Amino acid sequence: MDDEAMTVAAGRQRVTELIRAARVCTLTTIALDGRLSGRPMLLPQTEYDGELWFLAHAGSSTVRQLRVNPEVEISFGVPVQRRWMSLTGTARDSYQPERAEQLWQPELAPWFPDGPDAAGLTLIAVHITDARHWTW
Repeated sequence: MDDEAMTVAAGRQRVTELIRAARVCTLTTIALDGRLSGRPMLLPQTEYDGELWFLAHAGSSTVRQLRVNPEVEISFGVPVQRRWMSLTGTARDSYQPERAEQLWQPELAPWFPDGPDAAGLTLIAVHITDARHWTW
């Protein structure tokens, strides 16, 4: 494996470790009026492969915002480990029933009481283009 591939593999492993530890992130979109708009989101996946996936309501402001401007930022941290990460990328909404089933977590039930088959449920996929990581 060359140095670049090692760096990508190591970076993906670092993101995977932080996702597993953090479980919740802030997903920031650009509102229709140009202001930044952040909200907490559950990180339902346990492996990172270059994209992060979220469950959302198809009619939500989050989905409307990313359809207009797909640039987003995802931030999360694990304070007890003194580790933080900021990821930026391009988002799209894409409902895939099989993936919704794979990503389903019981913690999502308050928002989607009918489970991964809930009416209006969609998925947000974020293709990560940049990552920043801090420790102290």
